[in-house]
Amino acid sequence: MLTGNSSRRDFLRTAAAVASAGAGARQAIAETGSGSDTGIPTRLLGKTGVRVSIIGVGGAHARAIKDDAECIRFMHTAVGEGINFFDNAWDYSNGAAEEIMGKALAMDGYRNKVFLMTKNCGRDDKDSAKCLEDSLRRLQTDHLDLWQFHEMNWDNDPDWIFERGAIKVAMEARKAGKVRFIGFTGHKDPRIHLKMAGKPFDWDTSQMPINVMDAHYRSFQNEVVPVLLKRKIGVIGIKGFGGGRGNMLGKEGLTVEECLRYCLSLPITTQVVGMTSMEQLKQDVAIARNFQPMSAAEKSQLLARVKEVAGDGRYELFKSTQTFEGVVHRRQHGFEVKAP
Repeated sequence: MLTGNSSRRDFLRTAAAVASAGAGARQAIAETGSGSDTGIPTRLLGKTGVRVSIIGVGGAHARAIKDDAECIRFMHTAVGEGINFFDNAWDYSNGAAEEIMGKALAMDGYRNKVFLMTKNCGRDDKDSAKCLEDSLRRLQTDHLDLWQFHEMNWDNDPDWIFERGAIKVAMEARKAGKVRFIGFTGHKDPRIHLKMAGKPFDWDTSQMPINVMDAHYRSFQNEVVPVLLKRKIGVIGIKGFGGGRGNMLGKEGLTVEECLRYCLSLPITTQVVGMTSMEQLKQDVAIARNFQPMSAAEKSQLLARVKEVAGDGRYELFKSTQTFEGVVHRRQHGFEVKAP
């Protein structure tokens, strides 16, 4: 059982951690712009000079809405509400996520209204080239605004990208106008992100878990984000609810608004949100429109509230198990892939 003194020490440590990232957060908040007609605030994406909405549509959930017409209506509504950051990946739903997003964006000029990002699952030149051409075809576009190396989740992934020619394909694609910006993603370990960030390449973006539990366990927000901010690499958050709305919500009384507001109060550019219904879209849009950053005291109190259940990683198993690794990447590393 915690004593009063130890509880106070924990609270002070948490407050110190929050304060250490405070300068970067204040700068990000200061650079937040109004969404003009839509009301959704925007932020600069690192050094790209591009402003994107502070929440983004998560491509991993694109096929959660099974009916094509409804899925397309969902995406069009998101754009109409002011969300211009669209996330996807080559392997989501075996390509079906890119296909339905491409179909939606090909209608009525929607492609020109969004910042479109997808992810490269290749680790060598051949697979990377295939991923790029497949993604362009499925998304029905001649270029990607952002192409990110997906799931830097094993310690040797960063080495493979540079040793096997994948980075060369990305650089050539950028030169050819097929890709505007280049980044990388991952959800496993901050050390792997730091290894990737330390490679001899001027990254534009990096995507990682950002949530209230992360502050206490293998923390990307504490270990990786400050490094990226110094290099003006745009920070893209994921897993704000722990990898699904049913995971963290309700734990220690956590609400959707608390979880999302906390993420948006950190020095990130955008938080990609998994939404599976029009109701969830409307809820998240309302939170983004009404966003007011948490004070240092509010963040400290929230972090102290979840500390006991966050410190062992029980709500972030994507960091400590292989359960959440993509099939493509499991095969690349020779790990068993169970039949569906």
